[in-house]
Amino acid sequence: MEDFYDSLLVELDPGIAQNITRRRLEYAAKTHGGGFQYVRLGDTLFLPDGRIREGVDYFTLARYVYYRETGEPLPQAANPPLLGISRQGVAVYLLYNGVLKDKSPQGGNALTRGVLAHLPPYGGPKVVYGTSCRLSPATLKALGITFRHIPYEVE
Repeated sequence: MEDFYDSLLVELDPGIAQNITRRRLEYAAKTHGGGFQYVRLGDTLFLPDGRIREGVDYFTLARYVYYRETGEPLPQAANPPLLGISRQGVAVYLLYNGVLKDKSPQGGNALTRGVLAHLPPYGGPKVVYGTSCRLSPATLKALGITFRHIPYEVE
């Protein structure tokens, strides 16, 4: 049985990454078997003060939120605002960028009774990410909802 190791190597200097590190990894892969993937990192999702960087699109944030919440990749069948139901049986919702076509401060990105009525139903536990919540802690508990505030609870 072979042992497989996943590794991540980060090199900040593009010249070293392409001209030295990449060549060494190619040589190691050829002589010892295996392989590697060379990728460039994109822009960060968050600003230094914790706010979400302007221009971050819904699915970029959705992939991040879902993975951080579940440890799983975003399902291919994600149907916003329902991102998916984890293997542990928790439904994850993301209210962001007016996904419900309501960009007003009281709607779309905020969890209100009206927004709740438009969420795809799920009978089990739910985690809802949004910019604010207008439901009481007792209501959230009764409905099996954990609310996570964007950006403060998006780690």
